[in-house]
Amino acid sequence: MSGKQESVVDVQGTVEDGFEPVRDAFMANFARRGERGAAVAVYRHGRKVVDLWGGTRDGDAGKHAAGAAPWEAGTAQVIRSATKGIAALVPLLLHQRGQLDLDAPVGTYWPEFKAAGKERVLVRHLLSHRAGLPALDTPLTPAQALDGVSGPAALAAQAPLWEPGTDHGYHAQTYSWLIGELVLRVTGRSVGSWIADEIAGPLGLDLWVGLPEAAQSRVGRLAAVAAPAPPAATGLRVRPKPSVADAYADPDSLTSRAFAAITPAPDENDPAYRAAELPASGGIATARSLARCYAALIGAVDGHPRLFAPATLTLARTEESAGPDRTLLVPTRFGLGFMLNGSASPLLGPGSFGHPGRGGALACADPETGLAFGYVTNGMQRNVTADPRSQAMLRALSHVAG
Repeated sequence: MSGKQESVVDVQGTVEDGFEPVRDAFMANFARRGERGAAVAVYRHGRKVVDLWGGTRDGDAGKHAAGAAPWEAGTAQVIRSATKGIAALVPLLLHQRGQLDLDAPVGTYWPEFKAAGKERVLVRHLLSHRAGLPALDTPLTPAQALDGVSGPAALAAQAPLWEPGTDHGYHAQTYSWLIGELVLRVTGRSVGSWIADEIAGPLGLDLWVGLPEAAQSRVGRLAAVAAPAPPAATGLRVRPKPSVADAYADPDSLTSRAFAAITPAPDENDPAYRAAELPASGGIATARSLARCYAALIGAVDGHPRLFAPATLTLARTEESAGPDRTLLVPTRFGLGFMLNGSASPLLGPGSFGHPGRGGALACADPETGLAFGYVTNGMQRNVTADPRSQAMLRALSHVAG
């Protein structure tokens, strides 16, 4: 690579022979795609084959002198909606253990939820964005959003915006309180503590939904960055269609209301936000742990048995919702809790599943190739379902695996 846009970044980590194209794409993200600090990891058949990091730990390093410190091997980052895929493991594993019926009405476990015409909302509707509850009638303040009580209470009292089960629309923020309260009612434990005890702890993951005080110093700061112009955008539309842009600009649209369920927008760099348990958007992880977690869904990892039984894996990646998304206004595909490979969110292949985070992060797996991928960044670009940086690395990985 050459030219004025190129920048020299000290990329650290390891790459197994044959996976060098992923490293090249990662380095090109810094040179051509606006990357500031990031990490990527890949597992194949339960073995780590890529583990890279580089740049500064804080996306706003230019504003905070201390933030110019380099990204380190253990640096973690807020992963926004990539948290949804991690959170989905809980109800799916509870179902696998016989503790939760995916076809039961939510009100079976959460009686207050039956109000306002929601008697027929099923557990699977929550996971597939078909519950008709993507926005709140009255947005929550940041303090209310974090208290663990106001969100579930608001959703329990609210009527659905469409007949549940008949259509889908991305539950950008409300997924936090729907899934969190369901898990609490079924297990008596918060979703974050369940993940810590049953998934992160046994697998040795640096992954949290509810960051403990002892780990606060490990997390970099998020900052907005500009999206790259073509051809660096790797074929993605980096500017939304006018109709989509208009929806985000219109405060009364369902699109805007769904993302503004917390108003004003919370400060994601605030320790209080990071400590809260928001399974829609507040997870924190290293790329290495995201890849390792997804690797464990599809196979054994370092002697740990796979998390998903074959039937559960089938549930995770069987299409439940597809077509125009009422919230995002683009065609989306969902299994139970996971986005599936599609035009709006290309993943690792036709049978792959995972979840992006708005602005950058991505975690996914492909049982057919045995690949699991994790990417985190501190530079938030204006995208929701696909990011030029992660897509460049996925394309490089597809050539290697192909």
